[in-house]
Amino acid sequence: MTDSNSFYKANITKYKAEVSSLYKTLTSYSFARLLVFVATSIGCYFTFGNWPLFIVLLLVGIVLFIYLLSKHTDLKKIYNLKKALVVINEDEIKIASGDFFDKNEGLQFHDPNHNYALDIDLFGRGSFFQFIDRTSIEAGKLQLANALKANNIKDIQSRQEAIQELALKANWRQQFQATSSLIKVEAKAETILSFLKTHQSFLSKWFKWLPLIITASTFIIIGLAIAKLIPAIMIGYWLFVGLFITGRYVKKIGSLSSNTDRMRDTFRQYALLLNAIETETFGSTLLQEKQAQIKLKEKKASQILTELSKAMDALDNRNNLISAIFGNGYFLTDLKHTYTIEKWIEQYKSTVDNWFEVVSFFDAYNSFGNYAFNHQMYIYPKIVDENSNTKIKQLGHPLLKTEKRIDNDFEINNQQFFIITGANMAGKSTFLRTVSLHIVMANVGLPVCATSSVYSPVKLITSMRTSDSLTDDSSYFFSELTRLKYIVDAIKKDSYFIILDEILKGTNSTDKAIGSRKFVEKLVASYATGIIATHDLSLCEIETELEEIKNYYFDAQIIEDELYFDYTFKKGVCQNMNASFLLKKMEIV
Repeated sequence: MTDSNSFYKANITKYKAEVSSLYKTLTSYSFARLLVFVATSIGCYFTFGNWPLFIVLLLVGIVLFIYLLSKHTDLKKIYNLKKALVVINEDEIKIASGDFFDKNEGLQFHDPNHNYALDIDLFGRGSFFQFIDRTSIEAGKLQLANALKANNIKDIQSRQEAIQELALKANWRQQFQATSSLIKVEAKAETILSFLKTHQSFLSKWFKWLPLIITASTFIIIGLAIAKLIPAIMIGYWLFVGLFITGRYVKKIGSLSSNTDRMRDTFRQYALLLNAIETETFGSTLLQEKQAQIKLKEKKASQILTELSKAMDALDNRNNLISAIFGNGYFLTDLKHTYTIEKWIEQYKSTVDNWFEVVSFFDAYNSFGNYAFNHQMYIYPKIVDENSNTKIKQLGHPLLKTEKRIDNDFEINNQQFFIITGANMAGKSTFLRTVSLHIVMANVGLPVCATSSVYSPVKLITSMRTSDSLTDDSSYFFSELTRLKYIVDAIKKDSYFIILDEILKGTNSTDKAIGSRKFVEKLVASYATGIIATHDLSLCEIETELEEIKNYYFDAQIIEDELYFDYTFKKGVCQNMNASFLLKKMEIV
């Protein structure tokens, strides 16, 4: 696989050159259009009165102008796409350097009652979500957040294969992301789906033929008037017939037009993204299954959405006064386009939900594939039986810089519980979050920051951060007890890996020691697996009483009147604490 940084730098050079070249071509087309306009105007001025030549010059000028405008429009789309690709690659270089704090923090997905999201910095500033997110649509962002919160231990290998494949499709992923980012949508997917499912059609079947009948009649009346078989004024009278028919439905058409106007760009965006999915070849089972969801016998999903987009564009022309009067009067254009849209809704309203879900899936997995591509030194955990042991070599936190990160080996047996002690700032909490994030990433199917990982899939539940609530009239201690009760109830129904950080902080030290001991004993009696970090060394005595309990620690040493941390995970009980030293060192006491 290509080195990610080299890939991004090469792409920046490549796309910047293409943008520069396209800009010159666009400028040439703009100049050519101006030249055609001026030449046509001058030619028409001098041939005015010589009608055959005048008409030929005018028609040639109009055709050339439209041709150049069409070429300019098509080229402008490519130009904007290349510019977006430059930005995408520049952003990847910036994010790799640690500068990603301007990205979406995902706070809208924050849930303080979730099993682990609050405790492990899954969302928020500097969070894993903020670091990994490359989604371009709101539904994709939601699916990415839900995947990280899913706690799903089924079909992990299938997700691994999908992410591995997408990691190799760097150019396809970037095209997908750039295409999506170019379209700014007003309506969210859920708003559109709600409208489609609740819309009541107001045009009957015979409106399929009425616009055709009126259009044919219009040409017949014009022909008869030209042949002087009927008075020319009849053409004017006929206009009011069409306007009268359209007028009966003007309010309902206006309401439909108002709704579809906000949806047009969303459908256009999804049509482009569906086309990208339809035209790509995938090998992994999960990606093939998702691709199969959007396949129809008669047409491609992207083509069907494009047809709706065009009908919505055509209906939007009703805002043009000339089109509104003459189009509706002579051709019933509003009724024609409304009927097309309503028939489309009737036929596909139940299918669109499925299409949107597939697009949001690929948008979310685009982020996962991008993460795997950016971290090719990471490994995919080897998935073993759910009741087996987990053994990880050189485990590190993926958001810490490589040069500063201290990696540790970690091995835990099923139904084993670790008690971790250590001085302040020695690395206990970071280690707990590292282990937690390994579980979350492994369950998602992502590669993890380690040299090897034999992983027994397990759901995660944590209690590391608790706060009081004035609104709910609950104290800190009561909030903590509520969380612990939540954990006890959860492990009665399913198996979890439990991670606790300094529990029962809201009570006195003696009460805390007794309570913590009883709680750990209850967890062990429930055949739970997990870790608890504590400053209470008396809790470590349980190791001599219960075989399932093992003591580990993080050390701190004072060397030449300076505090030194090695952030290394060691077996045993910590003997060196540092609170008194820090108080003196910072001249607090």
